[in-house]
Amino acid sequence: MDTANPSPQAEPETPDGRINPLVFYGSTTGIVLFALWAMLFTEQANETIYGALAWISDSFGWFYFISVVAYLVFVIAIACSRYGSIKLGPDHAEPEFNIVTWAAMLFSAGIGIDLIFYCVVEPVTQYLTPPVGEGGTVEAAREAMQLTFLHWGLSGWGIYSLVGMSLAYFSYRHGLPLTIRSALYPIFGKRIHGSIGNAVDIAAVLGTVFGVATSLGIGIIQLNFGLNYMFGIAESTLTQAVLAIFIVLFSAISAATGVDKGIRRLSEFNMLLAIVLMLFVLVVGDTRFLLDALVMNVGDYLTHFVSMSFDTYAFDPPQDWLNAWTVFFWAWWIAWGPFVGLFLARISRGRTIRSFVAGTLILPLTFMMVWMSVMGNSAIDMVMNGATEFGKEAVGNPGSAIYLFLEQLPWVTVTTIVVTVLAIVFFVTSGDSGSLVLSNLTCRIKDPNNDAAPWMRIVWAAIIGVVTLALLMTDGLSALQSAVVIMGLPFAFVLFLMMIGLHRALKLEGLKSISMQDALAGQLSGRSSSRTEHESWSKRLARAISFPSEKQVAQFIDKTVRPAFEAVKEELAEKGYPVEIADDSGDQLHMALNVDLGGEQNFTYQVWPRRCLMPSFTVRTQQSRSVYYRLEVHLREGGLSYDLMGYSREQVIEDLIDHFEAHLQYLHMRREMGNTMDDSSEPGPA
Repeated sequence: MDTANPSPQAEPETPDGRINPLVFYGSTTGIVLFALWAMLFTEQANETIYGALAWISDSFGWFYFISVVAYLVFVIAIACSRYGSIKLGPDHAEPEFNIVTWAAMLFSAGIGIDLIFYCVVEPVTQYLTPPVGEGGTVEAAREAMQLTFLHWGLSGWGIYSLVGMSLAYFSYRHGLPLTIRSALYPIFGKRIHGSIGNAVDIAAVLGTVFGVATSLGIGIIQLNFGLNYMFGIAESTLTQAVLAIFIVLFSAISAATGVDKGIRRLSEFNMLLAIVLMLFVLVVGDTRFLLDALVMNVGDYLTHFVSMSFDTYAFDPPQDWLNAWTVFFWAWWIAWGPFVGLFLARISRGRTIRSFVAGTLILPLTFMMVWMSVMGNSAIDMVMNGATEFGKEAVGNPGSAIYLFLEQLPWVTVTTIVVTVLAIVFFVTSGDSGSLVLSNLTCRIKDPNNDAAPWMRIVWAAIIGVVTLALLMTDGLSALQSAVVIMGLPFAFVLFLMMIGLHRALKLEGLKSISMQDALAGQLSGRSSSRTEHESWSKRLARAISFPSEKQVAQFIDKTVRPAFEAVKEELAEKGYPVEIADDSGDQLHMALNVDLGGEQNFTYQVWPRRCLMPSFTVRTQQSRSVYYRLEVHLREGGLSYDLMGYSREQVIEDLIDHFEAHLQYLHMRREMGNTMDDSSEPGPA
């Protein structure tokens, strides 16, 4: 057992790296065909894609508005409900990453290079060319920041939160694969392992590859401008190809080192660098104005959030503006949902639903509001005070905006280098998290706590690089960007299915606690009589102040727990129930009793020792040891908080039967609800 971090879980299996052939080859075939079509028949591809984009925007723009609001309301409602305390994993699981590291990783993967690209471009563009009204006015400036906050705030992160919460719940709490199909299990059951699941995962892979390639392509164009601006390096396909190769190389190295090393460290570094740059702009600029504007922007956003979220400009629709901004962003967030949501799930095991939703909504929103307000208001203020050429260039050539913005501030050489480094690292964090997600989607991984083999992550990093480079060389990037938006429509419907599936599963989860309460009367009466007969108050006191060693725990299991398990097994076997006493880990300090209930969810009762520090108030004879052991009960949902050490054989039997009765009550209540969800294959605590 790991003494540094005791856990009732055996060591994770080494990922086998076996690909899922249908998903892997199906998605790579789709990627190759689309890339060849966009490269060889660029004009035809653009015409077809733009026609589809226009039809979707005109016909389903209203649907995107409603959907995005529905996703956000759902995740907030779940977090605020009684289900919010449920953990994304077993009950005993603890978060793998601290809050700062977790926030850095979710932010770097969720926005990445787009944070730099749009922080100047969108506020200036909305200020000079607003959807309605006259540009260049004070009213236009306030509306520009409201729209920027809307497009980068709660609405989009509600999508990521929904996908991440669903995948983490079904994977870490119910042992299903960490893939998009798992969130649909309550609806389709075991059919998710067939064609339905394969189709969903293939679509998720395509959306991820195209989305990441598009962001990398946009970023490479921006980075190429920066290198030309600083060092005179030509803006050319050759330069962009070299940049793509280097970025993919570093992404592959980072992805191969895993989440805990490569992605984690790069994300922490990048967030620190972004904060330093933002503080620099705040200090050297008009600090008082920027702080006043930040407060005003936050108030405007919160005040008008509901009306903006439903504002489709029905009476005088600026259709081109909607297609280019709000509808585009909603489709873009949805298309990126599988990629970012799966990555968020991967780094969020052990958090409660409430803390996960609060973190994925509040942390990015807070940073986004400060970042966009400081950078955006600084840029708008420059334009207001005479930098008209800068404003026109930012609108006409978005890739140059951040560099031309920094040109207006002191220390331009240093800040330009910082932005370039920031952009490169954001490229790498997007590429490595993308390749990690893609490798997990296209491999069969038994344990959701594991990732695919490093070679698979390198393969996907290379595929992303090739697609990005090919489209840059043939000017097919705009077609790919539009294709990502088109893919947002079918995923909008998949997200509604995720909502239905998660609600069903959480409702069943709630029945478990209710069933325990319903069975409580019988449990208390049985326990009370047991104590009267078998345990005097002096024995209870002795057990309370006992701090056993590992050897004593082993003896207790052998002399008390094992006979109790054998007695229950014999009794149930006589009544026709298949019962198994297992020791899966090979550790003599762990035992499990599993009851096969046929077509319904099986029952599992396990005991695991937990290593604890010895308290300071122990008697002198016990102070020679620095640790003691508790023997805790674990059910399918995870570890419980009480200690079995010192129980009699009869009390262990009664405790086991207490939980067995509660489990049968849960199954009864589920049948009464008419829910036929088959979860009999759920494993024990992970």
